[in-house]
Amino acid sequence: MFKLLFKYTKDGWWAAVLGPIFTIAEVFFDAYIPLVMADIIDVGIYELGGDIEYITKKGVYMVAMALLAALCGALSGLLSSISSTKFVKNIRNAMYRKIQTFDFANIEKFPVSTIVMRLTTDMRMMRMAYVQIVRMAMRAPFNLALSAYNAYKLNSTISFVFAIILPILGLILYLITMTSHPRFRKMMLRFDDLDEKLDENINGIRVVKTFVREEYENEDFNKSSEAVLKAQRHAENIVILNRPAFELAMYICMIAVAWIGGKAIIGGSMPTGDFMAYLSYVKAILFSLLMLSNVVMQVVMAEASIDRANEVLDEEPSISDINANSELEVDEGSIEFRNVSFKYSKDAENDVLENINLKINPGEVVGILGPTGAGKTSLVQLIPRLYDISEGELLIGGHDIKEYKLDKLREAIAMVLQKNTLFSGSVRENMKWGNPNASDEEIIEACKDAQAHDFIVAHRDGYDRELGQGGTNVSGGQKQRLCIARALLRKPKIIILDDSTSAVDTDTDHRIQLAFKEKLSGMTTIIIAQRVASVKEANRIIIMEDGKISDIGTHDELMERNVVYHDLYTTQMEGAE
Repeated sequence: MFKLLFKYTKDGWWAAVLGPIFTIAEVFFDAYIPLVMADIIDVGIYELGGDIEYITKKGVYMVAMALLAALCGALSGLLSSISSTKFVKNIRNAMYRKIQTFDFANIEKFPVSTIVMRLTTDMRMMRMAYVQIVRMAMRAPFNLALSAYNAYKLNSTISFVFAIILPILGLILYLITMTSHPRFRKMMLRFDDLDEKLDENINGIRVVKTFVREEYENEDFNKSSEAVLKAQRHAENIVILNRPAFELAMYICMIAVAWIGGKAIIGGSMPTGDFMAYLSYVKAILFSLLMLSNVVMQVVMAEASIDRANEVLDEEPSISDINANSELEVDEGSIEFRNVSFKYSKDAENDVLENINLKINPGEVVGILGPTGAGKTSLVQLIPRLYDISEGELLIGGHDIKEYKLDKLREAIAMVLQKNTLFSGSVRENMKWGNPNASDEEIIEACKDAQAHDFIVAHRDGYDRELGQGGTNVSGGQKQRLCIARALLRKPKIIILDDSTSAVDTDTDHRIQLAFKEKLSGMTTIIIAQRVASVKEANRIIIMEDGKISDIGTHDELMERNVVYHDLYTTQMEGAE
């Protein structure tokens, strides 16, 4: 927690510094009041026989001290609120920036549900702990020390009560702390599960309704919710023992002090005013102990959240710039695989891709066909370094891809993934992901090439039409065409289309292919498809099976020698007819 405090309170340092200062000032003013009250009783009432002038003067001091303490307390609260919100904003932004550096392997480690929880619920827990640290963790020790000193000065004999009770309270606090931390961490994991279930259900609501599974999903969600309830109770059943234990200790101390102090007053060894002041300091001491215990409990509750935030902040992307100072740019779109093998995990037994040797010339159009699981998508994801190869070499533009900075490499490559993603905003705004400086004419031209222009202008808002989150208010085929247009606007050296026309009809697919042939000349193009018609006009067609390249050739060559390709083409053409 303190590591994060020092790192992420830089822009709010003034509030983080001034807040504790006002807290300490509040403590000093509060600590002075019982001494003034003792003077009023012992001097103003007993010694001076009820001197109104003296009592009034001291009373004014007391009111002034109380007002100053209240003012300092209010300023302390305001400043702690400012610094805590700045702290949470900074750490949340840092986590989000770190997530942007993650590669696919890191993202698979942190699902969306847990990221959302860490940026919301965990941040709230950390803010509450921050406020406790800035206010109570500063107030309580000073109040405890000052009150203990003044109490000892008033009567050192009674103070032995604290020497007995403090070790007991410390032991209770230690046991509660050690027991509750793992329980709160488990509780946050149950919250992750609940959020994941909610996210999955909402995203799949169409499927749920189609299969009439509402009751099943309700029961499943209730189970997750019940698991959160049990984990929360399990964690808090320990923490709630803290306050009763400390309050019991407070009452025992008060009884002991009242009994010993009462005997001292009767015996004449302690003035009544001093005893009243002593009682005030006893209350302050015990209240400070209770505040400290609450601070510890709040930090313990937030410790699981702190660990989870640090897990994100300390996560190192498995793919990073090898040569961060490189100014090398991709000049042309040649691609060469040299004995490349790949597996998603170092611990995996089998390679997803094995001994790939392939050279693609600049401007060449290459199609890739193969059954599901053949490694087609895995192969093309290596080109922009979405994953790193396990063995061999991969060259782009005649240079090893690791010689390029990631942003330089990826700026030269446009990719339409299998899972098409659009963002909330207008059609025009989504198109500008491909090129932020694209003119309206360029956007329209790209959309025409992707066969998207007609359905865009058919809507009353045209290019200003708002797309729902993920493009939920357009069809699958329309979404694919918008994503293709976005990629075309990039005007890259290499464009990769990963089964990007699977949801469009054959006629539209044909028109898209014709536009590619005309517009993408000079641009290296890789097309992964299930339909032979989508890759028939390619310069070369690659057939993949079980993570290996089984054959390469033109359409005519493969029709002559490759039985699998011939049968696939014949079957699809008959189906089309």
